[in-house]
Amino acid sequence: MVSSEAARTAVGILGNITALTLFLSPVPTFICIKKKRSVEQYSPAPYLATLINCAFWVLYGLPMVHPHSIPVLTINGSGFIIELVYLSLFLIYSERKKRLKLILIMLAEFIFIAVSALLVLTTLAHRPKLRLTIVGSISMLGCSIMYASPLLVMKLVINTKSVEYMPLFLSIASFANGICWTCYALIRFDPYIAAPNGTGALLGLAQLVLYATYYKSTKQQKLELEAKQGNMGSSDGKSKTDNGRISRV
Repeated sequence: MVSSEAARTAVGILGNITALTLFLSPVPTFICIKKKRSVEQYSPAPYLATLINCAFWVLYGLPMVHPHSIPVLTINGSGFIIELVYLSLFLIYSERKKRLKLILIMLAEFIFIAVSALLVLTTLAHRPKLRLTIVGSISMLGCSIMYASPLLVMKLVINTKSVEYMPLFLSIASFANGICWTCYALIRFDPYIAAPNGTGALLGLAQLVLYATYYKSTKQQKLELEAKQGNMGSSDGKSKTDNGRISRV
């Protein structure tokens, strides 16, 4: 019979895979930024939020804060590095004014992370329960904000009756990630991981329901748009032909 610890580790590995998928999902966006050599209207806000979120989950996963949390430590350490790469590209391809603003925000984040880590490892070292509560609460808040970010896209889907701007792959990955980490937290109950990821699983499921609801209407809208563009092309071609006949007369 499989022990609870072995099951928890296996689920943690699956959670690492789904979370890594989410962390790497913006790669096509940054390939586009690199090709154009400009960040255009893209915002660094999601990456700044994920950076600090990962940093606090790394603190949470440290053996002296929350023992036996290696999967939490590994994936958030990886996520922290990935977000740093994304933000470095923002620094390279942003305008000077935006670059300076981003540097100041990143500097403030690093100071906050460093001070928090210092408190966790020194001042709160002899108060483990308080340390766990503080780090866990901040991590839970950050994770909840990250999962809540698709709400604006979901509103857009409902208003436009189109799932064009809500990729199915990301919705599936978000749902799977929430499920994996909720199961991980329930095997050995951890409210700080269970609460935000349970919410994330429900939001992921809501995205999938929306996708199933508006998938057909999205296809219909695309067909209508293509037909309209085809008619416009035909009209332009006819106008050019008529103009050519007139000029020859």
